[in-house]
Amino acid sequence: MPFPQRLIADNEDIVLDLHPHWWFFGPSAVGLGGALILTLWVNSVLSGWLQTAVTYLGLGMVIVCAAILVVELVKWRTTYFVVTTDRVIYRQGVVARTGIEIPLERISNVNFHQSIAERLLGVGDILVQSGGEDGEQTFSDISRPEEVQNIVNSCIQSRASRSFTGAPTLSGIAHELERLEALRDRGTLSDEEFEEQKRRLLG
Repeated sequence: MPFPQRLIADNEDIVLDLHPHWWFFGPSAVGLGGALILTLWVNSVLSGWLQTAVTYLGLGMVIVCAAILVVELVKWRTTYFVVTTDRVIYRQGVVARTGIEIPLERISNVNFHQSIAERLLGVGDILVQSGGEDGEQTFSDISRPEEVQNIVNSCIQSRASRSFTGAPTLSGIAHELERLEALRDRGTLSDEEFEEQKRRLLG
């Protein structure tokens, strides 16, 4: 299910639209499989009243694990990590909803983190540092986090380039120079691109 288009502004385009990685509901799926296998194994080993009791107990475990898996699947379907030409959006929930929106111009740094196991699975965390009150936001269960990091940085650079097409005020020029220096310092802009954008801004 794609991110609702009604939540996107007219002059805004979606660059990346992701649900969490399938490992989002991996633990609950593993729990269901384990409960089912354990129930079948115990049922084949025991006999009599003990077999009946354990079978009913195992079936109860399977039902509970299946219900948890269904809930996780619904949460997966209603969880979005979206990058647009203007902002990073994270939304989750069906009835009770939570949402985070970070304008690209307020993002100062984007990092990712993967353990060895997560790298093998192709999943990881995205860490977004911004000038907001929270400072840093961590988004978990993101597919191909290194590619996502590159996409976010590319969108930041594109938006920074677009912001120089107008005639900024003196305070705007100072702000944009700081933004350019931050982009250059973290490697998003090369020295040549920094000088070109700086000349365009000051010109």
